[in-house]
Amino acid sequence: MASAADYDRMKKVKEFDESKMGVKGLSDSGITSIPRFFIHPPQTLSQLKSSSSSSSSIQIPVIDLSDHRSKVVDQIRVACKTWGFFQVINHGVTMSVLEQTINAIKAFHDQPPQEKAKLYVGDEKRGVRFAVNNDLYRSEAATWHDHLQVWMAPEPPEVEQIPEICRREVVAWDLHGKNVAESVMELLSEGLGLEPGKFKELTFSEHRLLVGICYPHCPQPDLTMGIASHTDSVVLTVLLQNHVPGLQVKHGDEWVDVKPVPGGLIINAGDFLQIVSNGEYQSIQHRVLANPYKEPRISIVMFFNLIKWKESDSYGPLPELLSPEKPAIYRNFTKQEYLDDIYSKGLNSKSFIQKITI
Repeated sequence: MASAADYDRMKKVKEFDESKMGVKGLSDSGITSIPRFFIHPPQTLSQLKSSSSSSSSIQIPVIDLSDHRSKVVDQIRVACKTWGFFQVINHGVTMSVLEQTINAIKAFHDQPPQEKAKLYVGDEKRGVRFAVNNDLYRSEAATWHDHLQVWMAPEPPEVEQIPEICRREVVAWDLHGKNVAESVMELLSEGLGLEPGKFKELTFSEHRLLVGICYPHCPQPDLTMGIASHTDSVVLTVLLQNHVPGLQVKHGDEWVDVKPVPGGLIINAGDFLQIVSNGEYQSIQHRVLANPYKEPRISIVMFFNLIKWKESDSYGPLPELLSPEKPAIYRNFTKQEYLDDIYSKGLNSKSFIQKITI
């Protein structure tokens, strides 16, 4: 191996990026050691070793959406305040649709690298693209996953731009995911003492990004991450995953393994929801471990955010939630401030929230 002085990280990253083979291409090639730019610093790796083995009995809340509404509102409010994550069952989407969606995204990633490479172009802020890490050039170390990214709203792509192998399922999942998100947003809104339709009125589900992620087998899972620890910058995230584990949520000082419930969907609050709720709901750090199994981990993530900002192009805690007893704990911020924070750095945890905390 070249010495630290001789190693040109950016050159190696650029060579890998321009090969367009993706992480799965690397994994499928039969490598037994990972490229150096995927290796994470010791302080990150040491935290992997002390992860959630001691927390095996602790689980994120599982909430049955078919239960009595007032009970569900209370369960979701508590889960979002104390965990920031929860799983929902009886959400109205059939098991067959969930399986078809997972299988379609897996089929996309199973294609030869040269087929996926046709989409290895474009803008991370719109359209359809295949990529390794959005923050490949911005992060300290790369992470062991590939993804298909489809911006579904407010400017949907031409349907022909979505790969044919998963087109029908991606279009359908946009509708199913939105329905689940809007149902949950009604319950979250009620949990704050607001009208059920408040979040819909605020366009909190009208900006939608669908990301189909593949975490292929990693030959050295103790040296890298599937996705680094971060919080989501958006209002709400809906996650569908296959049975291969890897997702962990920070709870107190511990990392807790998220065990998929058959037919369940995972919901988590983003930074934007923490801000507009004035801290009532919490956006929590989560990460995905590199996959040691031969079978890939597949997840389909939908990120929901607003399209209608205030006239001044600013936002902050909702005025209805503020009072002399409960003053704002975050200052107002501009749309440009928010977007600059997202696209100027690698994944991280709540840097924006820290920036605007009063």
